This record gives sequence, C-alpha cells and structure tokens, in this order.
Amino acid sequence: MQKTWDAMRVHDSVAILVFNTSRQVFVFVKQFRPAIYVNSVETHEDESGQTRVDTSKYPGSLGLTLELCAGILDKDHTPQQTAQMELMEECGYKVPLDSIRKITAFRNGVGTTGSKQTLFYAEVTDAMRVGKGGGLPEEGELIDVVETSVDRGREIILDETVNRPVGVLFALQWFFATVWPKKTKL
Repeated sequence: MQKTWDAMRVHDSVAILVFNTSRQVFVFVKQFRPAIYVNSVETHEDESGQTRVDTSKYPGSLGLTLELCAGILDKDHTPQQTAQMELMEECGYKVPLDSIRKITAFRNGVGTTGSKQTLFYAEVTDAMRVGKGGGLPEEGELIDVVETSVDRGREIILDETVNRPVGVLFALQWFFATVWPKKTKL
C-alpha cells in the first residue's frame, strides 16, 4: 500500500517571552497574519479559482495576533544569538546573551511542518530599551509592540477572543508556574 502525505519544509525558529521588570509587564508583539484572517472569515472562489474575501465585511483586525517576540533561526547564529537579535529588531531591547534563558525546544506544526522552535525567557528593564522595535520594514515586517499587565497575561491564557498561538499559552503558564511565585515572595 502506498501512502501520500502533504508536508512543508520550513525554517526552525526562536521565540522569547519578555518580561519588563521596571513596570512588571509582559512585552508581546501584535501583527497581521493572513492565514488567521482567511480562516476567521467567509471566503469565496472567484471565476479563476482564487480565494477571495469581501474586506468591506471583514476588518483586517480579525487577522491580528498577539505573539511572543520571535523569528526565523539565523543559520550563522545560535538560537540564543538569534533571540538576542529578535529582541532588538521586534521589541527594541538590547539584552545581553547571558540574560536570555532557554526554557525548552519543541516541534511546531506537527501535522504539516514539524519545524523546531526554541523558547527563551528574557527579563528586561526600561533602561535596556534602546530602539522602538517594530521589525524590519525592508523585510515587510509591520509589528506593534504591546505591553500587558501580569493580571491580563493570566487572563490571555484562556481568552479565546485573543488570536494567539499555543507558544504564548505555554510560555505564560511556564512563567506563572516557575517565575511568578519567586517574584511574589520578594
């Protein structure tokens, strides 16, 4: 018996849960994701077979996601170095390598891509913010930096009205199980 599968080879990546200790807030990124948009609205095929969306009925905000700072693994850098570069590009924080802590690595898209993502945690301060972040416009990135209170971070875990990938949920649960109890004892 012969079997056929659909799979894509994609780049491995890094993601970073960022916590600003100066103001006790999480630092996330918000961006438009076409796949989220298309899967959140009604679509139709035109005469050429192209999938179309009536954008007058469905605002682009339906495709906005709340995500961890993240990026494609740079082949010339370690995952930790790539995380450091992404913290600067996306969020505007200059973070020393030894302040970027690995949480774990895992597989994403197990049904289609099987790519590996390495998850990190970084504590930052207002003094470490040396840029505005927002990604690299020359690479087509349009990223908003979003700060979220600890209480709101806890709510996001179960708030289905927020488009967020599973990495956000895992990272927040890890934070509340591992980091937050130590901070609240101080």
